[in-house]
Amino acid sequence: MPHALIVEDDRDSAEVLAELIKAEGFSAASAGTLAEARQQIVLRAPDVILLDLVLPDGNGMDLFADVEEAADSEIVLITGHASLDTSIQALRLGAADYLTKPVNVRQLKGILARLAPPSELKARVATLEKDVAEHGRFGRLWGRSKPMQEVYRQIARVAGTAVNVLVTGESGTGKEFVASTIHDLSRRRDRPFLAVNCGAISPQLIESEMFGHEKGSFTGAARQHQGYFERANGGTLLLDEITEMPSDLQVKLLRVLETGALLRIGGDEPIHTDVRIIAATNRVPREAVAAGKLREDLFYRLNVFEIHLPPLRERLEDVPLLANHFLAELNAREDASKRFSPEAVETLAGHTWPGNVRQLLNAVQRAFIMAEGNVIDADCLSFEASPASAAPALDGMHVTVKVGTSIAEMERRLIFATLEHCQGRREKAAELLGVSPKTLYNRLREYDRERLRGVDR
Repeated sequence: MPHALIVEDDRDSAEVLAELIKAEGFSAASAGTLAEARQQIVLRAPDVILLDLVLPDGNGMDLFADVEEAADSEIVLITGHASLDTSIQALRLGAADYLTKPVNVRQLKGILARLAPPSELKARVATLEKDVAEHGRFGRLWGRSKPMQEVYRQIARVAGTAVNVLVTGESGTGKEFVASTIHDLSRRRDRPFLAVNCGAISPQLIESEMFGHEKGSFTGAARQHQGYFERANGGTLLLDEITEMPSDLQVKLLRVLETGALLRIGGDEPIHTDVRIIAATNRVPREAVAAGKLREDLFYRLNVFEIHLPPLRERLEDVPLLANHFLAELNAREDASKRFSPEAVETLAGHTWPGNVRQLLNAVQRAFIMAEGNVIDADCLSFEASPASAAPALDGMHVTVKVGTSIAEMERRLIFATLEHCQGRREKAAELLGVSPKTLYNRLREYDRERLRGVDR
């Protein structure tokens, strides 16, 4: 039977917690001071320690300075109020999660259900680190370069905690893969992982999609609908392109993050959710705040721990590894055995890849198709690929088309040429094209569905 230690100087609160924990199949002991807690730990090392930081004889974290038996115990902080400072403190002190007073029974049950000793998490990280050394892969991410090694270190550091994460980086760098790797390493790995692109949902539907709605709450609401937060309960929710979320919805999102509860459209009963948030953006966050694209208070709530994913041009040494990985997937899917010539690998490694990993994938796919034999030579490669598909060669900002080209094809070429000119920056490309970023994204999404599968947005 797993064992819990409650370190809390309020005896009544400790007794209530003990009864709740016992109902979940744990044995429980209580301690009102650091001295009592040390004695309890020596008698029986707990699987989880619910720890009040303010104790009569010192700070709660002093407990672990000289008690070796607690090294493999989960730590759950108990705090009087939830705040950004609490999240940061929990992370810095190595806590897996925190509870606010009065303790929410549902939240406590969720934490206990996800219980995993730190040694188990360390073992998973060690396995991935071995994969990096042997194969160049860390979860769903590929690369051995120093910038990627730092990304892996940050993922390993934050995955075992419950804090919110903000993933930044240019389009096509693999932000969704970072989020899914964090989820796979976390205590929530057996629960849902949902990825939502905030810029791809109609503004009229985004609130319903996020928080759900009740039957009859608006015209067309023929049935009750659960939003992403409810569907991801117990798991992880990736809010991709968070800066594209309407400002009024950002206010409601902030409220959900602060309270852990939401209201469906048309509903009047709060629904408690237990979701870890990972947000992602291809904008510089502070510039997005200054431009009014991201609320400052929401930014601070999301940016407890930031991971920046480097563009491919800053880790060109990873290009051959990535290209061969993509080629191996194509060979497996098409039952082929193609390979790159040394000249092709050298050519790939010498390109700057403005469209990042997505552009590299597209170039490999195109080269696979163009190669008539089993060897892919340098002349099979084309670097006219934009972040989503093949683009025409540029002459400044001029695009040449033949008479008889369809309007749809002309639009496609113009979009890709502009993206190439803007080095994959969608906001700048949308400005030059005279359309909204959302319109541009929707076009790219259509092309992606046609051409690519399994690539991060």
